[in-house]
Amino acid sequence: MKRLPMAMALMMGFASLAMAQQINDNNTPLHLMKPAYKLGYGIPAKEDVKQTMDRVLKYIDAETPATLVDKHTGKEVNLKAANADTQLKQGGFRLTSYEWGVTYSGVLAAYEVTGDAAYGDYVSKRHQLLADIAPVFSNIYQNNKAIDGNIRRVVDPHALDDAGAVCCSMIKAQLANPKLKLRPLIDHYADYVLNKEYRLADGTFARLRPQKNTVWLDDMFMGIPTVAYMGKLTGKQRYYDEAARQVLLFANKMWVPEKQLFRHGWVEEMNPHPAFHWGRANGWAILTMCEVLDVLPQNHPQRADIMKLLKAHVEGLARLQHHDGFWHQLLDRNDTYLEASATAIYTYCLAHAINQGWIDAKAYGPVALLGWQAVDSSVNAKGQVEQVCVGTGMAFDAAFYAYRPVHVMAAHGYGPAIWAGAEIIRLLEQQHPKMNDSAVQFYDQEVPTDKAIFNYDGTLRY
Repeated sequence: MKRLPMAMALMMGFASLAMAQQINDNNTPLHLMKPAYKLGYGIPAKEDVKQTMDRVLKYIDAETPATLVDKHTGKEVNLKAANADTQLKQGGFRLTSYEWGVTYSGVLAAYEVTGDAAYGDYVSKRHQLLADIAPVFSNIYQNNKAIDGNIRRVVDPHALDDAGAVCCSMIKAQLANPKLKLRPLIDHYADYVLNKEYRLADGTFARLRPQKNTVWLDDMFMGIPTVAYMGKLTGKQRYYDEAARQVLLFANKMWVPEKQLFRHGWVEEMNPHPAFHWGRANGWAILTMCEVLDVLPQNHPQRADIMKLLKAHVEGLARLQHHDGFWHQLLDRNDTYLEASATAIYTYCLAHAINQGWIDAKAYGPVALLGWQAVDSSVNAKGQVEQVCVGTGMAFDAAFYAYRPVHVMAAHGYGPAIWAGAEIIRLLEQQHPKMNDSAVQFYDQEVPTDKAIFNYDGTLRY
């Protein structure tokens, strides 16, 4: 009796094997077999994208308290009672860092797309806190008293990192709601970017590290969008002109045409100039071009040049996307790890460029959606963004970039993840993606899935 079940199991196994052997090209549509994708594939539901974004927002809201406290006791302090011992309450991330300027812009975009007040409230609460503390702590600082380092970045910026990204996010908020009272701090930040940041003799934003007169690709984003958006805020042509000039100055030094990528660093006295195509820095570059093109007047004489550069960069980036949707830490070295913050930035930029009509949805829509699958996979159950490279300086050897650590507390991944999700939602609303023969395709019109029949040349027939 005990042997009967085993015998039956063997018989069933042989039957299954026989059936499997009978499968062939005549009796089975093999092309419909389910691929073993490592991550997701296909067209995500808007609701699922929003759920991922909400998870990230909930996490960063808890990790970025918008509160003043006494640095000795930890007790909450009213702004009217603030003194040199008052600081911003510390969470996992800094409210005044450039990474959080990116986050403010990403969350503002999510609010615009979704209308969810939680996103708008997140930004307005923190923007207003920074605007309110600026004059108070400026007086304390001017009286030669040391203040909280995070607040010092607001009242006395020392680098583009301190001013540019946060300022640009504030300009966007002010433009969206003229009743906000952010203008004094906007002007303060913009004054640093335009008049105090170190520059080369030709006017390019530059640094004195790690070598004298070094141009960092990162500084495209840390400075140029603020200049362009000041044009939008004030209506003054000179800001547009300077923003466009800076983009082309950077491109003249950093663009590597045979790769259709940017190098991370350029040193004035270095010859030749090594080219290490770091993922996130290339993200800052393409994001800068998107930000500038969003506000640069259509008739601006340099607009066509910047658009041409954007399209070439998109082509170079799309060619290097990993089959799981990510991009590599060093873009052209597929032996380096897959990195989430750069992937999120590219996903946003490609989706945004499609939605703006700058690039072809048919060619790049599937790339953007595959990028979102990667970004979505990097957000864990807590809302943390994994696989994000930590803050990175500049080097001229591959090992430096290839072995940079990754960490969930690297702030660079949070704004881009939300920004990417927001633009993917817009893409799903404005474009017409459909699955055709198991592949993501984009069409010029809405296609009823249950009625769609396609000709061999890809044209639609019913």
